[in-house]
Amino acid sequence: MSRFDLDTACTPLGEGRYEARIDRGWWIVRGPNGGYIAALLVRALDHAVGDPGRPLRSLNIHYLRPPAEGPAFISTRVERQGRGLTTLTARMEQGDRVQAIATAAYAAARGDADFSRWTMPDVPAPLDCPPREGGLPAMHQRYETRVAIGPRSFDPELRQSEALTGGWIRLVEPRPLDGALLAAYADAWPPAVFATNDLPPLMAGVPTVDLTVHVRATPPADVAPDDFVLVVFRTRRVAEGFLEEDGEIWSRNGTLLAQSRQLGVAS
Repeated sequence: MSRFDLDTACTPLGEGRYEARIDRGWWIVRGPNGGYIAALLVRALDHAVGDPGRPLRSLNIHYLRPPAEGPAFISTRVERQGRGLTTLTARMEQGDRVQAIATAAYAAARGDADFSRWTMPDVPAPLDCPPREGGLPAMHQRYETRVAIGPRSFDPELRQSEALTGGWIRLVEPRPLDGALLAAYADAWPPAVFATNDLPPLMAGVPTVDLTVHVRATPPADVAPDDFVLVVFRTRRVAEGFLEEDGEIWSRNGTLLAQSRQLGVAS
């Protein structure tokens, strides 16, 4: 079992309720990484759906407060199960406090329409790209990252005008790509706003208010367990203390695996 699988494991307790454990190995500035919390929720939701033929298609999470290290409980509810689509909700709780609320949609592939106006960025191969430099939170020790877009570190002298960053990422311990790992990747890269010289350093990081992930190709698609995927993140607007960040996740062969958007606090 990989560290990712161990740290996102959910034990069924019956009636759609699961026990999990928040591990400090996924900490960032003030608490666990939002992508890690997303992966925990997806693991519980996957079990609640109980149908590998209906993979994750859409996930939205609102983060109410940073969970603490230690036990947590996830309550799931199937809101509707139709012939082709299952819609669920989930709540992560510690004690009497709700930490995160999620909605998700699971569905099999449907229809034959297939076209794309998205183009994967033209970047060097993973091992031709430099590793990210500079001190990184504990969570980043779980991933191998290679910078392909934007500055290789967020040193003020290397920042650029555009809030754009990205590169190749994979778990240090290989494991098959699935909805839980895609959700984790959607918030595993340092925020794009750190790449721009338009803002002073955000000392408290960029806490996530909400995160949405749309899975656009059913894993494993064309991704092997030890493959890198390419992530691209950009921010176009910071106002009134909040910012948006749009993300793309690509396979090495050019398949758009997932899209994401989050609202963050520019603190």
